[in-house]
Order: sequence, then C-alpha cells, then structure tokens
Amino acid sequence: MPWPKENEYTPSYADYLMNLEDVEIIEFQKNQLKKIKQLFNSINEEKGNYAYAEGKWTVKEVLGHLVDTERILAYRALSFARGEKQILPGFEHDDYVKEGFFENRTIKDLLNEFTSLREANILMFKSFSDEVLMRRGNANNHELTVNAFQYIIPGHVDHHLKILMEKYLL
Repeated sequence: MPWPKENEYTPSYADYLMNLEDVEIIEFQKNQLKKIKQLFNSINEEKGNYAYAEGKWTVKEVLGHLVDTERILAYRALSFARGEKQILPGFEHDDYVKEGFFENRTIKDLLNEFTSLREANILMFKSFSDEVLMRRGNANNHELTVNAFQYIIPGHVDHHLKILMEKYLL
C-alpha cells in the first residue's frame, strides 16, 4: 500500500510521515524494531531514570510512552479496519506517562512489551487487504485511514528515537 495521501491523516501527523515516503513499510517496521532492541538493550537501568532537563521524561518514560502509543494507535487502526463508526477518544500523553509509573519497571520489561506489541502489529497490518487499509474512521475528531496508521506508528517512534539520540544518549 502506498504512502498515505494528505486526506488520509491530519496535519498533526505530517512530521511523523515525512521520512517514510519511499519505504516498504512492513520491512521498515521490522528493521525499526531491531534498532529499538539494540538501543534499549545497551542502556543500563541507572540511565533509564535519566531525564535531560527538569520536567522532561526519563528514558524509561519515553519507552513507556512508545509502548502506550503503539498500543493506542494500533487499536485505532484495528477499530477502523473493523468498521467502527463511533468517534474514538484522544489521549493526553503527559497524563498517560505520569500514570504509567514507568520508573517502577525495568527497561527490559518495557522493551519486551514494546517488542510484543510491534510484532503483533506487523502481523495485523500484513493481514489487511488494500480495501481494508483504505477504510476510514474518526479518532479525537479527526478522520484517518487504516493505512495512515501503519506509517504514523513507526514515524512516531522515529521522532522519539531522534530525541533520545540527540538529548539523552549523545
């Protein structure tokens, strides 16, 4: 399925999509998972509690946010694929991170959860026909296609990986 057209997503997701136009998205998701596993397996638990500035998320909170967002966006994709007609709610990511208590979890545990979600999501997206990928739904009062989510999800992860590399790890 080709890269989503502008009418398949909202402008707020455009930055997540900009670097994914010429990729084979399932392979990209698989390769991204390998990079994430390599990165987080190299971070010790002490560094997991590091935040680069007051009020910023810790490394574990960033990973916890990736877990939550992977799950939420995949749920939206599944809902739209199955023909959900109701508007799905938005979520406030800062509140989710605050209530995630990620400081009480290990990096390994969070990484295992992310890995399981990503592997399941790859299987889910591979199972969708082109017709299903073009189905639309409404989340947080914005219309999107299932197809858009298979790009938004790894685009969101890439966004946070860049921040981690720039602000936390280098």
